[in-house]
Amino acid sequence: MCRHLAYLGPPSSLADLVISPAGGLYEQSWAPRMQRYGTVNADGFGLGWYPAPRTPRDGDGAAPDGEQLPARYRRAVPVWADVNLPDLARTVHSTAVLAAVRDATEGTAQDETAAAPYADGRLLFSHNGAVRDWERLVEDLGVALEPAELLRLEARCDSALLWALLTGRIRAGEPAEDALAWLAVRIRDIRPGARLNFLLTDGRTVWATRCGDTLWYRTGPGSVRVASEPDDAPAEDSEAGWQEVPEDSLLVATVSSVRTAPLVHTAPRPPADVSGGSTGIHTRRS
Repeated sequence: MCRHLAYLGPPSSLADLVISPAGGLYEQSWAPRMQRYGTVNADGFGLGWYPAPRTPRDGDGAAPDGEQLPARYRRAVPVWADVNLPDLARTVHSTAVLAAVRDATEGTAQDETAAAPYADGRLLFSHNGAVRDWERLVEDLGVALEPAELLRLEARCDSALLWALLTGRIRAGEPAEDALAWLAVRIRDIRPGARLNFLLTDGRTVWATRCGDTLWYRTGPGSVRVASEPDDAPAEDSEAGWQEVPEDSLLVATVSSVRTAPLVHTAPRPPADVSGGSTGIHTRRS
């Protein structure tokens, strides 16, 4: 298992989001309070953040609107063992962050490429959970992944394969919300007992699933945090403490709204269908 965190809001340092909060993600690497599987998350960690927009110049890689692709810092060591992290974390500020500490699934890669967040364009992704017999997942799903796509996997692990399946649907035009729900529901159906807590963000919206472990969110003035478990930091708004996401739910959050929906579907939908039609998700406001 793992612990992870996503943040959207006013510019904040990585230290204030990840390291400083009592009971926060940094501390959850060695003392998680709600983790159902495993005891420590010492197999690596990763930080992903969105740099501030800049004025585009010819050939500098910035988008026409000045937005930059997210940056990542990932290691295969316990987060507390990285002596460079405190200096990095206190000096990097961002309005959108995704971070994770890792407890590796048995039989998966142990190097830093297996640590979340995974990236594709503006998307960052993390998987808190495990899928048994993941090497046969593509065959059992009945989906088509080209050999070139398999060779491009960042790491030999269940999370990297799930990320490839997800990005394939999003690149084909399926809305991120629908693609994430499809992935969680289909894997749950063919791998009962799979733990599929996902975090996905494009720097403006956070999509998350709770399927097999805990998930919480907290809103503040112009901000939202989504995490495996709450920290003990005082809320900016005394009426906006941490709220638990129901089991088997999809969460969609921005700085102005949060909604949850049951992860249900009425009939399997073939992977090639990217029409954006109904996924059988029924939305309810939290």
